[in-house]
Amino acid sequence: MTVQIIDEIVAGFRDGKVIPYLGCGVLALAGEGCPPGTPGELVARLTAKTTVPHKVRNNLTGAAQYIENFKHRKTLTSLMTEAFRSDTPPTALHRQLAALPALPLLVHAWYDDLPQKALAGRNDWGMAQGVSQTEHFGRWVHYFRADGTELPEAVPSIVADETALFAPAPDEAAQWATLLYQPLGSVAPAMNYLVSDSDFVEVMTEIDIQTPVPLPVQTLRKDRHFLFLGCRFDTQLDRVFARQIMKRSSDRHWAVLPETPSRYEARFLDEQNIQRIELPLAKFVAALAEAGHDHKLSA
Repeated sequence: MTVQIIDEIVAGFRDGKVIPYLGCGVLALAGEGCPPGTPGELVARLTAKTTVPHKVRNNLTGAAQYIENFKHRKTLTSLMTEAFRSDTPPTALHRQLAALPALPLLVHAWYDDLPQKALAGRNDWGMAQGVSQTEHFGRWVHYFRADGTELPEAVPSIVADETALFAPAPDEAAQWATLLYQPLGSVAPAMNYLVSDSDFVEVMTEIDIQTPVPLPVQTLRKDRHFLFLGCRFDTQLDRVFARQIMKRSSDRHWAVLPETPSRYEARFLDEQNIQRIELPLAKFVAALAEAGHDHKLSA
């Protein structure tokens, strides 16, 4: 059954019908010395540099909020950048995805820049990154070219009720062969991060009506399948982001999840018709590479 699923995924990649959705767990493939690869590792890195109350010491968004409130947002941004700026090279998975001949959309829901590094040999791609309302009030997304330069903001238009501004994507973004979407921001190129309680409260108030989700993402996901790699769905935040990003896509998806799902995860997988692949991530990546080679998937 697993071989059949992998062959189906390979065929979907060949046709540009599968969207990889990378979570923080992908960094486990990067070995020692890589940036923090779990929320627990990240909050430990942040709280090692500054004192926070014990009750939020193990809570990433709560600790980040405390640092933002009492040490200033610039301190939080500096600590995040220190945690994620590294010389870690892209993993075999990142390189494999970057080499796909048809990859319209790649979602990366963590703060490292390994996908950018993997795509660096190409010039036909760009980024859409979530940004904090604290730092960029009124804007949800910034767009960047492959070289890291920011695209000028598109002229916003007024929606039907004439109360909210709806910012379209810059025209240039529609020409990219691959859009790298980083809903939580990234260390590169501009050190944008959604990490504190207030960052997520702002997004959560609007995400049901899709305002924070870039228009190109909403277009590209239509009738496509998502492949979740290095993701867990054991927090409400993880589930909401995944659900809203994959909204109005196809009705069939996959998640590489060797660990036994929690009750909430199992319910989410069932609700979203996400088929669980029980292989460890490293074994899945190796099997995917082998199947892709057999089917001449790489360019």
